Amino acid sequence: MNDDTVPNDLPPEWLEYGRWLFAQSCDFKIGATRMDQIPPSDVPEVAFAGRSNVGKSSLINALTGRNTLARTSHTPGRTQQINFFLLGERLSLVDLPGYGYAKASKAKVAAWNRLIRDYLRGRPNLRRVCVLVDARHGLKPPDVEVMAMLDEAAVSYQIVLTKTDKTKPEALARTLETLRGALAKHIACHPHIETTSAHKKAGIAELRAGLAELTGEGPSR
Repeated sequence: MNDDTVPNDLPPEWLEYGRWLFAQSCDFKIGATRMDQIPPSDVPEVAFAGRSNVGKSSLINALTGRNTLARTSHTPGRTQQINFFLLGERLSLVDLPGYGYAKASKAKVAAWNRLIRDYLRGRPNLRRVCVLVDARHGLKPPDVEVMAMLDEAAVSYQIVLTKTDKTKPEALARTLETLRGALAKHIACHPHIETTSAHKKAGIAELRAGLAELTGEGPSR
């Protein structure tokens, strides 16, 4: 497994291509609350999943360089639908409802989780799921459940640690070591753990480049 304390070994041209791609127009397409509302798509798709308040919206805003593209809130469970954004007519970005928020009604939590699972299992153009994990807390049971489901469905996913600016280097190193051991058991998980801070913009360029590769295009564009 890669040394996850440093970025992927990406050539400068891929970093530049990632910067260029995520600077393109990024438009909100639809917010789906039911499977029959999910739009067809003929471009590769990347979804962002994670526990409520893990920082999905903040990360999407940081990746695209926009402050208000994805709505952020300090209130867990604010995103209650699957939000689709089209980036430069080349890549679809999907903001999934946060999972594992116990203070919402049980019926609402069950509906959100069912919608997430149905989407993840039935999306042929889905190239990767970024499973966001708070660097301060590491994996929690809801994360492991989603990862197991992605393994079963053979959907490629990658762990992205968020809020790394809020943890000390020693604690981050321990979290990474624990994650490496846990991820070895998951067959569909990408081997590199991306470490990010939306606030400090740490790891954003590297994540952009990694996701840009999924378009099937390249720096020559």
